[in-house]
Amino acid sequence: MASRQIKSRKPVAGRDEFPPAESSGYLVRDAHRAFQRLLEKRIAAYGVTRGQWYFLRVLWSEDGLSQRELSARVGMMEPTTVIALRGMERNGLIRRVRSIDDKRVSHVRLTPKAQRLRNELLALARGITQQAEEGITRDDLEVFRRVIAQMTANLDRIRS
Repeated sequence: MASRQIKSRKPVAGRDEFPPAESSGYLVRDAHRAFQRLLEKRIAAYGVTRGQWYFLRVLWSEDGLSQRELSARVGMMEPTTVIALRGMERNGLIRRVRSIDDKRVSHVRLTPKAQRLRNELLALARGITQQAEEGITRDDLEVFRRVIAQMTANLDRIRS
């Protein structure tokens, strides 16, 4: 696949230019979308959607979170989480269990089916990452990871 090039336009008099090739946000979004497209295609064969993927990733590390905690970890609004969890329940990936301490709270638990998918789906994701990193030195990848983590931290500190 040919590398993507973002064309820059000639500046228009009186306008500040900010071409996509100079925008970290645009480039990160573009890369993220490329990762998502490929991941979505590969996990579909397992009956898992991209939306479900994010919840599975968190639950594989922290099974039994409350719906609210899971929403926060994934970065989704709670109503969106509820809809996604309904689908995951129908597909036999999770079950919701009422808290013994507080009946208003439901904990999300992975089913054996979801546990069995873990290694295979994580291997798919790892493979996509390896493909994306082809031709990039280990040192450059370490710098990239530090830089992107710092950008995220910088943006997370901004309140408005």
